[in-house]
Amino acid sequence: MSTLFDSVLRPTIIAAARSERIKQASQRWSTTEKVVRRFVPGESLDDVLTAIRRELDDGLAVTIDFLGEDTVDESHADATVAAYVALLQAMPRLAPVPPGSLEVSLKLTALGQRLPEHGAKIAEENARTIAEAARSAGASVTVDAEDHSTVDERLAVVRSLRRDFPDVGTVLQAYLRRTEDDCAEFAESGARIRLCKGAYAEPPSVAYPDRGQVDEAYLRCLRILMKGNGYPMVASHDPTRIEAASILAKEFDRAPDTWEHQMLYGIRSDEQRRLAAAGARVRVYIPYGTEWYGYFVRRLAEKPANLGFFLRALAG
Repeated sequence: MSTLFDSVLRPTIIAAARSERIKQASQRWSTTEKVVRRFVPGESLDDVLTAIRRELDDGLAVTIDFLGEDTVDESHADATVAAYVALLQAMPRLAPVPPGSLEVSLKLTALGQRLPEHGAKIAEENARTIAEAARSAGASVTVDAEDHSTVDERLAVVRSLRRDFPDVGTVLQAYLRRTEDDCAEFAESGARIRLCKGAYAEPPSVAYPDRGQVDEAYLRCLRILMKGNGYPMVASHDPTRIEAASILAKEFDRAPDTWEHQMLYGIRSDEQRRLAAAGARVRVYIPYGTEWYGYFVRRLAEKPANLGFFLRALAG
């Protein structure tokens, strides 16, 4: 099943993420909306604040993503910045909040990176505005990963941001062949790094095509991060990687507050709470907003279980 899923179903599902026709059709299905709520708690600020409060009450930390990417309209980028600032200004409504529990995740293409003129500069300025608001709110910022064509610009922006906001982190994707070198650089600099497997369709020239190769690359990257000076954020639901993270943390004498697990909202919630109850730091990635389609489809493409959940809901 996994071979069929990786070679046929996963590429097909990822292609659907960029299909405007399929997007419009799926958004009209009432069943789709019900299933989406497993992964996306809602579209409004009140929806996400309710979800955040629930996770905090269960002893979990959160990172919040206002959904959207690949904008080529500066007004859309401005609207995204305004949404993040409004979210961060609303954080006092969540009090009391344990230190280090609040974070926002943002995509540079949602902030204007792909604009035809000065895109990277505009995206960085917008990210700085959000980072300032996050600092005032006692929250941190992580710059999310996107497809391989954006990596060089994204990491350049992150390096620039970290000069003024040292707690800004970013995401590295283990399936990219370059990522071990990037891990070494950012681990040396003391950065916060979220290590994930990777969820975009990439050519074999830049990414490992085989699931086994990706798993091996993930563990190599994780070892580099755990050994380094930074703050590893282990983004995985896989039991093998979760156990490996704990083993490596012990090997390199890492205290529980020097690294964390990260998992997606709606996936393995019981495991999230089990780890937190055992003393691990666990952060839940909570997306919200109207632009849920691409995010939702990438979740379906990650593993057969997610697709099976969706198909069972449709059948029901």
